[in-house]
Amino acid sequence: MGLSVKQSGAALGAEIGFDLSRDMDERQFREIETAFHDNIVVVFRGQTLSNARHIEFSRRFGELEIHIVRKYLLPDHPEILRISNIRDENGEQIGLADAGFTWHTDTSYLRRPSRCSLLHAKEVPERDGHSIGDTVFTNTVAAYEALPDGMKKALNGRKAIHRYSERKRIANSPRPKLTKAQLDATPDVAHPIVRTHPGTGRKALYVTEGECIGIEGMPEEDARPLIAELHAHCIREEFQYRHKWQVGDLLMWDNATSMHLAICDYQLPERRLMYRTTVIGDVPI
Repeated sequence: MGLSVKQSGAALGAEIGFDLSRDMDERQFREIETAFHDNIVVVFRGQTLSNARHIEFSRRFGELEIHIVRKYLLPDHPEILRISNIRDENGEQIGLADAGFTWHTDTSYLRRPSRCSLLHAKEVPERDGHSIGDTVFTNTVAAYEALPDGMKKALNGRKAIHRYSERKRIANSPRPKLTKAQLDATPDVAHPIVRTHPGTGRKALYVTEGECIGIEGMPEEDARPLIAELHAHCIREEFQYRHKWQVGDLLMWDNATSMHLAICDYQLPERRLMYRTTVIGDVPI
């Protein structure tokens, strides 16, 4: 029996029918990996996963990151980052409350950015019987392919400079301020504006306004507008897929070929709780 894969009908995204709590052989994993590469964003619905199984499945894709904001790592399972608007009995946030509220691709500020992220929905906010707090993804392969040939040629060989501390945050963000040690651990890094996917060879735009501060060898007054132009191009609606969450979703996305945005249209007592693992990728080329 082949793997059940139902495409979203959008520019990216598919649903894979597989119970991740079951044992998985190498052939099944390779089918999942192929479907993932083909669709960039995939969801496994209705998953009941232990933390250990979540980590085990994630680790099949590569080494796992321990997130720099250690306050919200899951005790006994530091590979899992809690993302949540929930507060404990002392009024403290139990997870990152503002994760993904601006367009970005995970950990692009690292020398080896994320290959993929895997987010398991524990609690999904609802209103009037409908889930809220969607996540929107955009296909940066399609965005690159839609560029005029002249722009593709102009971008060839260019590198954008990524800076973690530059990333935009919501007003009054509850996220802890970065310490000097955290800033020292995330120096500026330059990555190709057009990167080649290590698994498929496809080319994708890899530049984000609000995190990319410049372009090597280009004056800032020219670089910033070009970054803004490419960012706006990437997030055009025709390149997007909007995911409506269900409890039990295990959603994974390819950080080399997509950007994403979490929609914050909920507030307590509407609760959101997600567990995220992040797979470390290769140095972009």
